[in-house]
Amino acid sequence: MKESLIELFKSFSDELDPQALQRKFLRALLRLQNVDRGSVWIREEEGFCCLEAEGIESEKVKGRCLPLATKSLVRLVIETGKMVLSRPDGDSRHFQPIEADLSIKSSLILAFPLLLKGGRVYGAVEVIDTNPEHSKLNLEKEYLDFLQELVNIGSVALSNALEYERQVEVSRLLQSELAALKEDGLVVGQSVAFQQVIEKVDSYAATNYPVLITGESGTGKELVATRLHRLSPRRDQPLVVQNCSAIPETLLESELFGYKKGAFSGAVKDKMGLFEAADGGTLFLDEIGDMPIELQAKVLRVIQNNEIKPLGSTKTKQVDVRLVAATNRDLERKVAEKTFRRDLFYRLSVLPIALPPLRNRPEDIPLLFNLFLLREAAQNGVLPKQPDREVLALLFAYPWPGNIRELENLAKYLTVVCRQEEIGRLDLPPAYRALAPAAQTEEVPQAQATPVHLAGGVDFGPRTWEEVEREYLAYLLEQHSMNLTWAAEAAQVNRSTFVSRLRRLNISLPRRRRSPAR
Repeated sequence: MKESLIELFKSFSDELDPQALQRKFLRALLRLQNVDRGSVWIREEEGFCCLEAEGIESEKVKGRCLPLATKSLVRLVIETGKMVLSRPDGDSRHFQPIEADLSIKSSLILAFPLLLKGGRVYGAVEVIDTNPEHSKLNLEKEYLDFLQELVNIGSVALSNALEYERQVEVSRLLQSELAALKEDGLVVGQSVAFQQVIEKVDSYAATNYPVLITGESGTGKELVATRLHRLSPRRDQPLVVQNCSAIPETLLESELFGYKKGAFSGAVKDKMGLFEAADGGTLFLDEIGDMPIELQAKVLRVIQNNEIKPLGSTKTKQVDVRLVAATNRDLERKVAEKTFRRDLFYRLSVLPIALPPLRNRPEDIPLLFNLFLLREAAQNGVLPKQPDREVLALLFAYPWPGNIRELENLAKYLTVVCRQEEIGRLDLPPAYRALAPAAQTEEVPQAQATPVHLAGGVDFGPRTWEEVEREYLAYLLEQHSMNLTWAAEAAQVNRSTFVSRLRRLNISLPRRRRSPAR
């Protein structure tokens, strides 16, 4: 008999729906004690909350939360970790108001602690007898010890199901954030240098003039080009991208201009070039500084005359293409060295944009890093990691030769190798840890933000408490670059409390009004 019951309670671990599991778990205990009322309670940040209740008028108890400071049997069981037996009538440990509007009162309550595998108590389950004359509960010590053993088995299954539900909800929120990040192209930044770039991008987007984007590798040139196109009147037409250094010189011309059947050996049919494919839209030529000088003359002709001539053709075609080019080379030096055409340089750089390297916009590092961690968590179906202060100090001290692309790769690496929720110094690759001595004295931007004081003079207006709390939490996140640890410290609460309040108010990590760019 005992073995079959143990197997029954072990089978609860197969159920991942917490609501269904709570009902199975509670009903099994009530049948074993031959009573029909019971409840399951969990300790939450806001109090001791009833997740499930069975029996007559159970709907009046389910969903209720008792403040943490309130004296109750549930609190007693959770704090002591021991089973409690109580006759509610006259027992000061029982929270009498919980049954004030019940027509049938409890005559005897048997409460067991709900334990995690490590022995930590996270809740309580109550088995309740409502017969005022003859108790139906079996109170023999051996039987109660066996029931506690069954409760221990079921409570681990229940905690696993609750954690699974929480992770599913977090995953849903992460997927929502990921969709928003994909839409914005992760073009974000709050530094003055970056904001100046964005002002230019947004201004240039409305025109049809060529744009030349310069900057070191990894600074986000393609993302800026994408934003230019997305904000332009050509947004509904194609955006075609070609890296001029990623294709052999002999093939680049045919790739850009296309060719006619028989133009050369292997040309067995006509092929459309990228200029024609981008007709009406935007053509982004990345690493244009690596384009052969012979081909530069043909590109210049397209800019001047809006026409192309495919290889092997005797006829030209009119195209309407906005050209956006990018390079990490010094084109003015290449012009002086006669490896880049002066006339093409001036045609391309009608509207220049120079992207700053990441080392020149350090205040953007925590924002970008947290966004990368959020995106990678969503893509891999895990909870997002958070860097501790020492890690952020190291990131500020690092010179970032690979710029934002290197920061992005670091976030991918840490999402996989870091097993804890918080990223520590030892989780970083050696190249980043090597800067630890310098980082110890490095001032971390925004890490020591001034605490927020809601004092007299603030106009709260007709807002509710929830609205004020929601605004306060969103403000903290905004002030601390979406870093949950810093925001929690500013609020003077622990991180888990802060996250719980975000979840209760259905607040996801806020997206800045984007200055979208990397």
